[in-house]
Amino acid sequence: MSQRAFGKLLGVSATAVQMWEKGVKVPDTENLAQIAARAGYTFEELLCCLEGKPVSEASDLSLILRQINHLPLSQVAQIVQPGAARLAAAAEALGDEAKAS
Repeated sequence: MSQRAFGKLLGVSATAVQMWEKGVKVPDTENLAQIAARAGYTFEELLCCLEGKPVSEASDLSLILRQINHLPLSQVAQIVQPGAARLAAAAEALGDEAKAS
């Protein structure tokens, strides 16, 4: 991705991105948080990486949720539909059990 495109995603100039890459300037907290989120990390995880500290291993669920947050909505819909169907089936099964008792 170009500096210009990356800057546009964050709402900053390509020059700002270039300065960050060269180490002349450091992104502010808000931009660091956006960079972390776009890379699939929490702000705290990014800070740990920048400070050379170990990053705690994320759970499988946390990794899945991160990936979902970065998917296009059309792909999120493909994930949600089977989940909703599964929840509806479980609710129906509970209703059937309640009627049987």
